[in-house]
Amino acid sequence: MKEKLKTKLNLLKEKIMNAIDGLFTPADLTVMDDGMGTVEVILIIVVLIGLVLIFKKQIRAIVETIMNKISSDSDSVMS
Repeated sequence: MKEKLKTKLNLLKEKIMNAIDGLFTPADLTVMDDGMGTVEVILIIVVLIGLVLIFKKQIRAIVETIMNKISSDSDSVMS
């Protein structure tokens, strides 16, 4: 019984390994250009920082307005 199970497991292991081997060859991996590169991420960060610096006063005014509103509303809830 154990021998049959081992044989079946080995066959299954072989099938799985053959399926995995057929997915990508090393040549396929060198040509793949999917995903986001480091340059794209850095450019996005630079643009976001630039936008924050340009609209710094407006962002600060909006945040202060929101915080004041939260503070005044919390005072009314607490009383």
